[in-house]
Amino acid sequence: MDHLSHLDLDAVPPYHPLLIGSIKLHPIQAATQHTLPRLNSQLGLFHQDSISMAPPLQVATTMSSSTREGKAVPALNERILSSMSKRSVAAHPWHDLEIGPEAPTIFNCVIEIPRGSKVKYELDKKTGLVKVDRVLYSSVVYPHNYGFIPRTLCDDSDPLDVLVIMQEPVIPGCFLRAKAIGVMPMIDQGEADDKIIAVCADDPEYKHYSDIKDLPPHRLAEIRRFFEDYKKNENKEVAVNDFLPATSAYETIRHSMDLYATYILEGLRR
Repeated sequence: MDHLSHLDLDAVPPYHPLLIGSIKLHPIQAATQHTLPRLNSQLGLFHQDSISMAPPLQVATTMSSSTREGKAVPALNERILSSMSKRSVAAHPWHDLEIGPEAPTIFNCVIEIPRGSKVKYELDKKTGLVKVDRVLYSSVVYPHNYGFIPRTLCDDSDPLDVLVIMQEPVIPGCFLRAKAIGVMPMIDQGEADDKIIAVCADDPEYKHYSDIKDLPPHRLAEIRRFFEDYKKNENKEVAVNDFLPATSAYETIRHSMDLYATYILEGLRR
């Protein structure tokens, strides 16, 4: 627990992982409605108010139904309301999406902000939804798709950030396979906030890149300048250090995976 003492564990939401590395954990998410509260109580792992469940809805009995092949078929509105009345636990992109068997070289990542966006979207850690955090102060836009790596944890109690270089912008909330080629060490407001630099593993234009040195110098300057400028316009102090190679990215990803797994095991012991 000593190496977790610096983390704000309250900032990390409840989780229900299925597999972390070689450690298999009980599939909490698959628990039935009557066993979930019991597991929560036994493990001390979940807060009931953090699990978003739709309240049961009363379906009106006066709704009309159509007939198909001699059988009564509920009207459309009735079917929708009926489906909403079923309680469910939504998947959380940080905790339920596996990082992938090829990590730390190739891994799944969730995109929060598309390339070319001036809107800073980010993961809402409690609900698992993507929310609008703010609009950037200046005319700068994100130069590449930006998101996080699932089942990782950093010193700032957030998942590990990743910038994914590819031909096209993608929608917030989707996930893709990325290939690590380097890391951009950054200090934000006095705290480490490193960014993994990656390419889309399924983009024929970039998938053959294997190291940060494969990128042209102006591309690296563009990335560095973006983070320096948009932070400066928000009156925040930031220092971007020299880009590091793919091997350093692998080490950073492994460390964040280990920190996440340790956090989970400590949570299970509570």
